[in-house]
Amino acid sequence: MAMIDTARETHDGTGSGTGDDTDQATDHDGPDTGADGVRLHVQRLSPPDGRPPTATAVLIHGLLTDSLASWYFTVAPDLAAAGLEVVMYDQRGHGRSERPGSGYRLDTFVTDLERLLDRLDITGPVHLVGNCFGGTVAFAYAMRHPERVAGIAVIEAKPATESWLTEISGILRRVATELVVHEAESLAWVSAHRGAHTARLAKSAARLVRTTTIAEDVPASGVVSEEQVRAVRCPVLAVYGADSELAGQERWLESVLPGTRTVVLPGQGHSVLAEAPTRIRELLLSWIHEDETATGAPAVGAAALEADAL
Repeated sequence: MAMIDTARETHDGTGSGTGDDTDQATDHDGPDTGADGVRLHVQRLSPPDGRPPTATAVLIHGLLTDSLASWYFTVAPDLAAAGLEVVMYDQRGHGRSERPGSGYRLDTFVTDLERLLDRLDITGPVHLVGNCFGGTVAFAYAMRHPERVAGIAVIEAKPATESWLTEISGILRRVATELVVHEAESLAWVSAHRGAHTARLAKSAARLVRTTTIAEDVPASGVVSEEQVRAVRCPVLAVYGADSELAGQERWLESVLPGTRTVVLPGQGHSVLAEAPTRIRELLLSWIHEDETATGAPAVGAAALEADAL
């Protein structure tokens, strides 16, 4: 059983590590965290040299092959170095968090985030940063707790609309067929064409789908209307790959939330976070800096932004 880990780390990664199932992170026993007593693995990064953080960013990963490691090995240390308090966690069923047999509807993932922040005593408005399904969780949390969200940044993600439900249901059906029914053949292909690391992630995803009801639960999630999306009042940053299946999503999001800042990265597909981490880092720091400045909070990462201009 994975435990909640509230130990803080400096931006250089010292202290307890993070990562996938083979990582040597040190877990610390803690209280039940999730909606139904599920324990979640958490990592926190603080600014260097004991400086007080200027804001808090909560990073939320995607489904199946993802974990908090995707943040730690891309942008999280740089966000902490720029002065942010960074909170990452493995969502239920993923990474080192507990894997219950059922309980994987979107609303439960949102309640997990809600209780996690309560357990960590994070009461001030936070910047939610979500990749893929993590972005959907971020939108849903902001609709539930608008007073607790300073802003939302999503990468290759959309709110839980009817179109989202159709898309995610189709993806999970394909995964259930390819990675469970034809697991051996699929893993052999992934290993040959995508490498051993991706094959390990695919094997973990197959195990999650095979041993839990996630493939049935997520498609059974409730959806939100366009009017509910329009009710989101916090600043929103949305990043998409130009070659992604979500390309064009930015136009709809801008029409529903006119204040949204959208960025489409040429030559990128769905794996934007992994393939363009430097650009994602720049966008996140700039967006949080602008938001904090607009609200009168201390500048975030000003020194880092100035260095980028040199």
